[in-house]
Amino acid sequence: MTRPLTAAQRRVVEAADPGTGRLRGTPAQLAALVKRGLAFRHPRPPHDHFLTPAGHRERTAEAAAPEPVEAPAATGVFAARVGGEDPAPESGPARLREVRGAWQGLLELRRMTNPDGATDRPCGWERAHLVRAAALALEAAGHRPATEGEGGYRVRETPQPEAVAVYGPDGGALRACAATLEGAGWQVGEYTEPRTRTRYLLASPRRK
Repeated sequence: MTRPLTAAQRRVVEAADPGTGRLRGTPAQLAALVKRGLAFRHPRPPHDHFLTPAGHRERTAEAAAPEPVEAPAATGVFAARVGGEDPAPESGPARLREVRGAWQGLLELRRMTNPDGATDRPCGWERAHLVRAAALALEAAGHRPATEGEGGYRVRETPQPEAVAVYGPDGGALRACAATLEGAGWQVGEYTEPRTRTRYLLASPRRK
């Protein structure tokens, strides 16, 4: 189980710039947040530290107190719903805040890590976590993930490099998911599985 933040670390997270996620703290505090996956050190001088999507989630969750807050996942990274989880995570206002905070954090991560500062296309973290990144774009846009007994999107890995498959309950849902992913900087095509005749999307993060 992930250890809770110390009081000093929590103050650093809470004091982050609300627009950029920029952090101020001692080298030891900042290094500890990086180790926990809540912050990253910018590769270019002056090498400032900024919140990661998980860090923005932590900050957003704290701002929502005194409502109970779930502990972060063991990986320290926000887990978007990929569809078909068993049991399905709880939905509600707290979840909406987490998703919105994670999406805003991801946009900031794009701005800080894409060489040209672009926020309209995926960054390196997304290309390294394809399923999570695509699922976050869909959940943040309000699409419903699949649950037991209910249709919705499902994001799955594929054998193809830098590509995920997205399934939906019908053609309309697939087209809506395609529009969302394209708007989030993904290249999307619609295909049919030859054996089952199931329609699905193949989505890859755009590089330009």
